[in-house]
Parts: sequence; C-alpha cells; structure tokens
Amino acid sequence: MNELLMPAGSIEKMKYAFSYGADAVYLGLVDFSLRALRKGELIDETNLKTAVEIANNLNKKIYCTLNIFAYDDDIKKLEQTIEIIKDAKPHALIISDFGIYRTIKKYIDDIDIHISTQTNILNSETVKFWRDLGATRAILARELSYKKIEEIRKNVPDMELEMFIHGAQCMGYSGRCLLSDYMTGGERQANQGNCAQACRWSYKLLEETRPGEYFEIVQDDKGSHIMSTKDLCLVEHIKELCNLGIDSFKVEGRTKSLYYVSAVAKTYRQVIDGKLDTKTAFEELKKVGNRGYTKGFFFDNNDSSTYSYDISKGLAGSDFLGIVQGKKENGYELLIKNKILLNDEIEIITPNYSTLATVEKITHSKKGEVDTANTNDVIEIQFKAENNEWEKESAWALARTKGMKDL
Repeated sequence: MNELLMPAGSIEKMKYAFSYGADAVYLGLVDFSLRALRKGELIDETNLKTAVEIANNLNKKIYCTLNIFAYDDDIKKLEQTIEIIKDAKPHALIISDFGIYRTIKKYIDDIDIHISTQTNILNSETVKFWRDLGATRAILARELSYKKIEEIRKNVPDMELEMFIHGAQCMGYSGRCLLSDYMTGGERQANQGNCAQACRWSYKLLEETRPGEYFEIVQDDKGSHIMSTKDLCLVEHIKELCNLGIDSFKVEGRTKSLYYVSAVAKTYRQVIDGKLDTKTAFEELKKVGNRGYTKGFFFDNNDSSTYSYDISKGLAGSDFLGIVQGKKENGYELLIKNKILLNDEIEIITPNYSTLATVEKITHSKKGEVDTANTNDVIEIQFKAENNEWEKESAWALARTKGMKDL
C-alpha cells in the first residue's frame, strides 16, 4: 500500500487529516521537533498517548518526530521523557541526530525508527547503513531526482522508503540551514525547531565598489525574495511513484491551517485511489496556500524557476471561510475564518463530497439576522446547496470561496 502521510500540528488537525484520507500523520513532540508551534492543542507529553489512542481506534498511524539536532541538555530532557514515549507507543519515531538515535535504542526496543530527511539520505549505501543499524524507514532527501530514487529502490528493496511529494521547501540542503540562527542573533535556531524563515524575507543587494560585478536581481518596491523557494507539487507523478514502490508519500506543513491539511489530503487521497485525474487535482491544489508550484529536483533540472522571487507567503486560489460545527434547527453552526456575506456563493467540501451553495440567511447569537459574518464569529447559517450529499459528512465539512480567484 502507498501510504499518505500528512502533517498534524495539533490534535484537531490530526483528526481532520485522518478524516480527509491520511493513512498516517507525523506530529512533533514539543521540545524535540523541528516545528515549534505556539498555538492550538499542541502535542506534548500530556496528550501524546491520547493522540495515539485516537489513531489506533481509526486503524491509522502516528509517527512522532524527535528530529532536532540535540545538545547534551536535550538528551537529558529526552531521557526524562522516555517513559512517556514508551507508554504512549507511537507507531514510529522520526530521528536525525545520532545521540537521540542512540538514546532511543538504549531505552526503547519495540518502536520503529524512521530516519529523517535531515540526515541527507541521497544514496543506496546510506539507506543500507541505517537499515543495518535497525531503522525501518528512510525518508529521502528532497534533492533526489526520480532516476536516483528509482536506483535506491532497486538497490535496497528491503527498506521502507518515504519521500516528500508536496509542500514548502527549504533553501538549505534538506533543511540543514543556519540562516535563521545568524539573522536573529541565535534567538531563532532552525535546527532546534524555531526557524524564523529568513529565506522568505525580502532582500535588496547592494554593491558599491565593484560596479557590474554583482548578482543582478529583479525587485519591486518590497525588495526581492531571492532565496524563497516555490512549493513542491508532484501530484502529476503519483502513479509513477506508486509503481516504483515508494512506501509513503509525505506532505509538509505542520504549521499550516486545518483547511490546508484537509484539502491537500483529500486531493492526494483521490489521486492515489484513482478517483481523480491529475490535471483536475493540480487545479484543486491551487486552491490552497502556495508560493507557486515546482517539481523541484524531480527531473534533475532544478534552476531559478524553482524560486518565488515576488512573494514569500503562500497565496490561495480559494479563501477558507469556515468550519461547520454542528447542525442547528434551521441550518448549521459555522465558525467563521474569513468574512461571509449574505447571498455569497460558496463551496462546501467534505472528505468525499463537495457542492456549491448560496448563503440565504445568517443569524448571529447576539445580533440576530445580519448581512455579514466576520472572522471568529460563530453564526447559524442557512444556504441552498446544489446537492445535499455533503450532509452525510457534515461533521467534517469546511466552507471556502467558490472557484479560483486571480492571484
């Protein structure tokens, strides 16, 4: 089976990822993960076991990331957390640091070990090295082309292989970057889970002493994002990768929104299952936040077209409007994420259905009937949908703007 592996930055996002088609999620244990989240129901030592139990009840899997580059203090902290990890029993641990690997092997012998992309897995011998040390899966570097991946699969048929197929990319080699450390005076250390994403900042290049001997860049009034990469999207090549025998398809994005996780999971799930053609899928993926899409190193021809010189933040073709929170007497309760107006045409999506709908009535709990629902409002909404199949999965329904807007 080709596993669809989605990010889960919180318990809520994990539940939506599973509902929208993920076979497994990876989540960061606070203090040991390369994504240090600061809001939402974070995964920590108090609820890791709960998260695993939720996954087990759904016949899904959880992979816990311990992929920081550790100092001695981190190792000591990990040793204090070992019993909690053992008790929670996640299905695998994702590791990049040799010290963390050694510590885990010392105390835990019944949890699979997945080797992080941070270790720069680029060749068959590296995969064999980790296999012989007892790891069960290698997460391949994004810098590999299809042909190189094919060679690794051929040479090491007895090791699980995971690869990134979608999401933000790092301008550092497989994420090993010190730019954030330097630009923030050491306050935001990328390999300790607190990257400031300095590569997304806007820069202006100045050379005063050697006219003509500098890198000419195109810039607007905001500068130029000379290091900001476009997002990876390999949806058009899923069938090839399935045939190649890749065990797990990974989507980046533990800091992304609930809508992003859900919509991307749904699209790739349908492509993997043969229910959606890749051309339509690519258009669907434009509806979620992205910096423009690229195939990166997949064809071994990575060049300047991989970089997004004009934007640093992801732009979405559709705006996330709200989360359906339950059925009401005359409609549905909706948590508003972006403004909705009376008579707006919107799209409702669920794990298996989608429909266009027209907003016919908005009722605010304190203001009564209103013409506008604003961000963070909880309102009752009535709308006329083109079909009502989505109601079968209303517990997981999300609303977004209709169609594609111009970006």
